[in-house]
Amino acid sequence: MSEPAVSQIYIACEECGLVTELPPLGDGQKASCPRCGHTLAKHISLPLKRPLSYGIACLIMLVLSISFPFMSFSVQGIRQEITLLNAAEMLNTFENSLLAVLLLLTVVILPALYISLVLYLYWLARQRQRAGMPEGESLHNKRLFRTMCRMEPWLMVDVFLIGVLVSLIKIASMADIGLGMSFWAFCIYTMLVVKCVSMVDRTWLWLQIVPMHPLEGVMPGDSHHSVNHVSCHICAQLNPLPEKDHAFCVRCGGLLHPFSPQQSLQRSWALLIASAIFFIPANLYPMMYTVSLGRSEGSTIIGGIVLLWQLGSYPIAAVIFLASVVIPLAKIFALGWLYTNARRSGDIDSRQAIQRLRLYRMTELIGRWSMIDIFVVAILVALVQLQNLMAIYPGPAALSFACVVVLTMISAMVFDPRVFWTESESVPRTEAT
Repeated sequence: MSEPAVSQIYIACEECGLVTELPPLGDGQKASCPRCGHTLAKHISLPLKRPLSYGIACLIMLVLSISFPFMSFSVQGIRQEITLLNAAEMLNTFENSLLAVLLLLTVVILPALYISLVLYLYWLARQRQRAGMPEGESLHNKRLFRTMCRMEPWLMVDVFLIGVLVSLIKIASMADIGLGMSFWAFCIYTMLVVKCVSMVDRTWLWLQIVPMHPLEGVMPGDSHHSVNHVSCHICAQLNPLPEKDHAFCVRCGGLLHPFSPQQSLQRSWALLIASAIFFIPANLYPMMYTVSLGRSEGSTIIGGIVLLWQLGSYPIAAVIFLASVVIPLAKIFALGWLYTNARRSGDIDSRQAIQRLRLYRMTELIGRWSMIDIFVVAILVALVQLQNLMAIYPGPAALSFACVVVLTMISAMVFDPRVFWTESESVPRTEAT
């Protein structure tokens, strides 16, 4: 499929700030930043058919995932059966409404909205290609596009599935576990969502719906240090320098964020310090309470890991330790190190900047997986409710730990990695690969 008729498309890398010319892309090709390697745009084969097919399949599997029994738990003839939505319902019952909302948003509501918006926007792009729509898209469509772009980091369907598997192995020795039709539908749904998200490229999709607006005076090789443009973080449009704060993109209408390292670091530090504070009660207080034969016992994160290790569940103990202790601590220390060294980036070369950028990318990639422990608690609370014979209730540490994960994710999002790059360099022209 041919690209929109724009003679030259200049795009600024959101991770290093380098302005390059976007080359024409064929099926299966992508364009990467020649300085830091960040993917600028990609072109999948059958780009207006495959996302639509996967998106429709996703919604069908989601409906099946919430329509039938998800799993069952039985001990001594007493049986408890739950649906996927029961996990959020039980958290709300035990006065953990915030965790219930977080679970619903990240596993059901946001993925459903995201897939629906993908279907609508790709259908819109298909209609534009066939019938030729006017270049100026409605403000409503632009808002929907911006909403879709902001949703993507918060889709945690795959993390929830791993949490479910950990929960199953954790309680398999206590009782008989049954897997319902919705469990298998949810497994397929998870794979489809991951595949659908991987096919969506917002830069390419924006080009199909709203063409780039040329900006005079900006050339390949410029960067955020050239002080002649502001790149939109949502649609990659190069905008003239705003004359006032809170200026908006001329293409998508999104709020522009001029390069301001001091402001970025202040916000990132504030969020990171808050997450470090929440990490203390998250490990001191019980994550959940287990009631067995009328006797209640609290379990902290470390206590649960030790118990699993003593029972011989070494792989599960290792997964929980990695997701609940190692990853949050590593992310807090890694981000703290990056923020500290970002203030002293004036004397580093490109190799060191790329090394720091790779560490930053890794912290963004692994941060969301710490939600596994929260999802484990949600599943156990919903599933194990056999009155005084056996029951599990959420502890005060669950909300604190969720705050740690969310705050570290937002801290990494707020941070501007362009601060690692102090000057533009002579780089080769971007090529499609």
